[in-house]
Amino acid sequence: MIAGGLLSGVVLGALSGLSAPLPASWRYALIVAVALLGVLREAEVVTIPLPQNASQVPQDVLRHSPRRGALRFGFELGTGVRTYVSATAPYVLAVAVFLGGQHLQVAVLAGLGFGAGRAATPLIRRASGAVEDWDADLGTRLRIITVAGCAALAVSFGLLFLHQL
Repeated sequence: MIAGGLLSGVVLGALSGLSAPLPASWRYALIVAVALLGVLREAEVVTIPLPQNASQVPQDVLRHSPRRGALRFGFELGTGVRTYVSATAPYVLAVAVFLGGQHLQVAVLAGLGFGAGRAATPLIRRASGAVEDWDADLGTRLRIITVAGCAALAVSFGLLFLHQL
């Protein structure tokens, strides 16, 4: 999962040069706008479908080569293109990496953080020892977590935008 997140960060960082012709203030304003839209989506004020592949573990690959299939699935999960992504924040972060025009190290760190976050969730769930209770607790708190995550990104990017002025 971490390798997939790393690849996503590197690709977005490399592609970020495409946004370079836009003035920095426009790029940061767009990042803040996307982050605020993410907060509104998480608060269910607006309905915006997230781009994602809703398929699950590739059963055909797991049957023929379980170890390789698990690695492939973990890699795809780390990139965010496999299964459901339950929050808008990763997409806001991807837009920020693409438009931010930061150094490649920032994109790499963002990708590693995303991949590590994707890996940590199932590990923490399993380590809890009470999977059903963990799922129930997450279900009751997910909205608060996702709104707070997007709001933190919006504030952070807003401060970066003000710094650019």
